Amino acid sequence: MTNIQQRYEEAKAKYAKIGVDTEAVLMKLNEVKISMHVWQGDDVKGFLSDEELSGGISVTGNHPGAATTPDELRQDLEAAYAMIPGKHKLNLHAIYLDTDEGVDLDQLEPRHFEKWVSWAKEQGLGLDFNPTFFSHPMFKDGFTLASPDESVRRFWIEHGKRSRKIAAYMGQETGQVCVNNFWVPDGYKDNPIDRYTPRERLMTALDDIFAEELPAEYTVDAVESKLFGLGAEAYTVGSHEFYMGYGLTRDKLICLDAGHFHPTEVISNKLSSLALFSKGILLHVSRPVRWDSDHVVIMDDELQEIGRELVRNELLAKTHIGLDFFDATINRVAAWVIGTRSTQKALLKAMLEPTDELKEIELSGDFTTRLALTEELKDYPFADVWNYYCESQGVPVGLDWLETVKEYEATVLQERK
Repeated sequence: MTNIQQRYEEAKAKYAKIGVDTEAVLMKLNEVKISMHVWQGDDVKGFLSDEELSGGISVTGNHPGAATTPDELRQDLEAAYAMIPGKHKLNLHAIYLDTDEGVDLDQLEPRHFEKWVSWAKEQGLGLDFNPTFFSHPMFKDGFTLASPDESVRRFWIEHGKRSRKIAAYMGQETGQVCVNNFWVPDGYKDNPIDRYTPRERLMTALDDIFAEELPAEYTVDAVESKLFGLGAEAYTVGSHEFYMGYGLTRDKLICLDAGHFHPTEVISNKLSSLALFSKGILLHVSRPVRWDSDHVVIMDDELQEIGRELVRNELLAKTHIGLDFFDATINRVAAWVIGTRSTQKALLKAMLEPTDELKEIELSGDFTTRLALTEELKDYPFADVWNYYCESQGVPVGLDWLETVKEYEATVLQERK
């Protein structure tokens, strides 16, 4: 018996005393697929054109080794997945097409993503998708689907329709439902006179995009709100209230991004309310620092609270978990590993709670025991369970993965020009 296994057996016995079966917990954790976002690997550049990043988002830093081709990006992704326990998904944006054809966003077809699909099947990964409503000449005056210019709207509507066909193709080929998430950065830098009409245009454009019914076993649509962005500080067309109404009335998934709300808001407190009325939830797990800064996810208080809400309320079955951050100040492969493993740890820690007992204690009004037990659980050896899970899945335990990343940086990333 290794030291890791011995410590796990001790932790297993301790958790068993409070009614938690760690073996069942690890089986449950292994079923959770996290959608790792492709855009961390190349700073949201993609392979469509050399357009500057737009849409109110920004990437800072110049750490060496950013992927510049689809093959390099897939190589980096394989390196990251090798250090993450379990089998997961990859989240693609439309600008990550892999083709020699000179096509634009309104001309995309499934064949432009065939190499990604073949690779995903080889790796045993699912795929998610996102139409790209930014970093393009037709992102005019801060608007796409809500633009007053009909030609602009028609371009982006066509892009949205084609993206849905691509998502359905990905779901059919991989055998895993492809979540297709619509985020539109339209808005004004300063105070508008008319807030209503742009939202009406956005609603009508989305209705046009979603008019065709696609097989739900292949793809489902999601809509994502945002509070503000660079260049859209005063008014964002696709606000939380807009998409809450749109998603619930059009039977779409509603995406909650941890960085797309007021700095004092948290998405963990929204999950139980949204779950009561929606058919499902999409999460974009990020780490805002004062605003939507998309820092690498760490196991901070909010991430742990998100994990608790999903586990305590049995929402994992109806929630799709994706990551969304981009940091070029650190090794990009390490960013993926840190963010994904942190998310898994938060879920594991929540699963190791005696949830049913805690609910009974609360219902009885024994708030003293509720507080005492939840505080005591903070000292329980969840890390020993996590280390055992990593070892059993054949991935590095503890910080061992960091040495692998550093070796990869020296032999692969530093050699890139």
